[in-house]
Amino acid sequence: MRLLAGAGLCLALAALALLAVALCTDHWYETDARRHRDRCRKPGGKRNDPGYMYTPGQHLPLRGAHTRTTRGGELTPMGVRRISKLGDPVILNKGDPRLTGAHDPPPPPPPPLSRPYLAVDSHCSRRFNSTVSGLWRRCHREGFDKDTEQLILKGIVGRCTSIRYHYTSSSLPLNLPINVTKTIRQDEWHALHLRRMTAGFIGMAVAIILFGWLIGVLGCCKQHDLMQYVAGLLFLMGGTCCIISLCTCVAGINFELSRYPRYVYGLPEDISHGYGWSMFCAWGGLGLTLLSGFLCTLAPSLSASQSAVHKSRQENGAV
Repeated sequence: MRLLAGAGLCLALAALALLAVALCTDHWYETDARRHRDRCRKPGGKRNDPGYMYTPGQHLPLRGAHTRTTRGGELTPMGVRRISKLGDPVILNKGDPRLTGAHDPPPPPPPPLSRPYLAVDSHCSRRFNSTVSGLWRRCHREGFDKDTEQLILKGIVGRCTSIRYHYTSSSLPLNLPINVTKTIRQDEWHALHLRRMTAGFIGMAVAIILFGWLIGVLGCCKQHDLMQYVAGLLFLMGGTCCIISLCTCVAGINFELSRYPRYVYGLPEDISHGYGWSMFCAWGGLGLTLLSGFLCTLAPSLSASQSAVHKSRQENGAV
């Protein structure tokens, strides 16, 4: 069936176009740090998003100004059950002389409590930028940070930095424990292997699909069913390589976000991050590749069955 084979080749060509767009663009993964930056610039850096509630340590029960000094010099919270020496529970209410310690010298004044709501979030000490990442480079998003834009215009900071596919040891503080340093080095190797697998398998996928498309075009021109069948198998093989590449890309992103220590490699909750349109182009190319492989492998079998029906018994016997 020439119609099925032609449709399969057209879908394969569209899949090549989508994969080429995904390879040449940098919108695989995007982060937006504007909300986090605005929160950190406010006095105190307090989060006010719905559903979030501060629980500072000074406001926890059984601590701070809710305690009184008893005769033994012990600090007992108000309205808390205390066990007497005989083992019977005694409830100390407000106004009880045993709780207030009326016959004891007055206790020293408690230290002044700090104001927890003026404490700045630990993530605000780090600078998070709004970036887009691809297979080959990571870039600052244009128009998301005025300070960064000024530094880029002055030439102090580059718009994009290339993603390395060779191992380079990052600089670490000297006061880190040896086990933490070793874990960070091992995670760097793991992340590097995932990046290499992503780029390598998607390159193999594009090469295999292009080779299969050329074979399919030759098969259509010469009306050779076997070449169309081989082209369909190559499309399916290229789709398999594309699946491996996209899965390792997702695994690499999740691994980068969950690296240890979390306060260095993790992202705060108020930073928006997710996959960009380049990733969806790659997934679309994967779907079209698998569909084209199915059509190109199905077309020769349908043409063979139709030719067998039209043959006469005499020709079959002569063969």
